[in-house]
Amino acid sequence: MSFQGKAVVEQVRGMAERIVVSEGLELVDAEWKGGSRGGTLRVFIDNEAGVTHADCERVSRQLSAVLDVEDLIPATYSLEVSSPGLDRKLSRPGDYRRFAGRAAKVRVREPLHGTRQLTGRIEGNSDSAVSLRTASGETLEILFADIELARLVIEV
Repeated sequence: MSFQGKAVVEQVRGMAERIVVSEGLELVDAEWKGGSRGGTLRVFIDNEAGVTHADCERVSRQLSAVLDVEDLIPATYSLEVSSPGLDRKLSRPGDYRRFAGRAAKVRVREPLHGTRQLTGRIEGNSDSAVSLRTASGETLEILFADIELARLVIEV
């Protein structure tokens, strides 16, 4: 997002957060895919009971109206509001508490035990780190600041 960088996404995130919370939902993330000439603004919402198509439609309608009034995005864009999916991103400490016991794939900024890709079960977390038990039975404490990307693993 080159036209105004991450600042626009942060402003959108703030607007979306207010709308989503008023609907009894949780804002998972907001992202821009594209360039200064156009792209897609994606907003991911969730709820412990799950997200319905009607939830996405309500949030989309409200957020679209606010974005039209605020005119933050000077490019042509599409707005997508959806569930984060089964392999959702984990981005806040609360995500790790909520999904304790579930398998996650974590990519760290610097190699840990010779690799940047770690997979294991979330055992818990503090305000600054998550505990991940690997398939070998080793428990790793990974600082949130060291995590580049974390996602749940789809288990069948």
